[in-house]
Amino acid sequence: MSAQGEMMAKNEADVPLGRFERYLSVWVFLCIVAGTVLGQVLPAAAQAVGRLEIAHVNIPVGVLIWVMIVPMLMKIDFASLHEVRAQGRSIGVTLFVNWAVKPFTMALLGWIFIRHVFAPWLPAEQLDSYVAGLILLGAAPCTAMVFVWSNLCRGDANFTISQVALNDLVMVFAFAPIVALLLGVSSIPVPWETLFLSVVMYIVIPLAIAQFVRRRLLARGEPAFRHAMERIGPVSIVALLATLVLLFSFQGQAIIEQPLVIAMLAVPILLQAIFIAALGYWLNRRLGVAHRVAGPSTMIGASNFFELAVAVAIVLYGFDSGAALATVVGVLIEVPVMLWLVRMVNASKGWYEAGAGAASLAVVVPRRPSR
Repeated sequence: MSAQGEMMAKNEADVPLGRFERYLSVWVFLCIVAGTVLGQVLPAAAQAVGRLEIAHVNIPVGVLIWVMIVPMLMKIDFASLHEVRAQGRSIGVTLFVNWAVKPFTMALLGWIFIRHVFAPWLPAEQLDSYVAGLILLGAAPCTAMVFVWSNLCRGDANFTISQVALNDLVMVFAFAPIVALLLGVSSIPVPWETLFLSVVMYIVIPLAIAQFVRRRLLARGEPAFRHAMERIGPVSIVALLATLVLLFSFQGQAIIEQPLVIAMLAVPILLQAIFIAALGYWLNRRLGVAHRVAGPSTMIGASNFFELAVAVAIVLYGFDSGAALATVVGVLIEVPVMLWLVRMVNASKGWYEAGAGAASLAVVVPRRPSR
């Protein structure tokens, strides 16, 4: 990578946790309250917005979701993919955890807690939908927020850019098949046409638009790109919050009748985040990966691309579905859980490096054959 490219990667990954991101859980909670109240006070208005559809896609929500996703996808630098070879072990951990472990363990946790442990306290007609929402979360590893978590755990900027670019490329091809497989295994009907339409609408097209705009902005220079990202970043979060207000205007009655639903849905999501983070961190340590690389490798699997999960849940199952509610719970607990995990990664650096150093020596220095 050239000196200019290295500086670009460093600047893109060096993103502080802004006011919106730091208090995202607070904003989400306020949106739950606002949406619930709106649905009770003005039910006719909420229903009117819900009827603005084309091909089962709600127009206001579709626009909001594009505004939400495109700025985040603009941070992806596919030109950095050639750096993958330099960090092959950690990239391997990232891909293994994100695509071979995370979706399947989320489906398992959903089956355990939603269909069995909490089933007596949940509405029976929504059990399949809740599990589907959890599967959508599990099949969508984080994209944009990884830059924030990487910065907070002092992660390697070049590696962060590379792994996010590769992960998004894999997501284009792997998201729909994995979701369809897990829905089928869970005995949930698979709407194939709607699923692939969702991938095109909320991954392929926004990614193409984001990369086009990114190249145009970078053609004006890096300062122009960074200035534009600083200005449109809050717009993305506002679009997310507006989507949640609309969502909870439909979900409000269910929340009032079953206030513990959110807490019960949060249990498998929380356990999943902790397990995936621990697995990724441990595997990187066992393979002798540097701590500055293991941090972002751990964070990308532990967090979720919740914007995509929310969007697909709404398209597949509707505003008032348990799937949409389950994905929103993921948004609610994302920031506090990830901040705690960042603190754990930073606090355990000494322990990590002691084990990683020994593992690295074992890889580099082969054993002498016995005589």
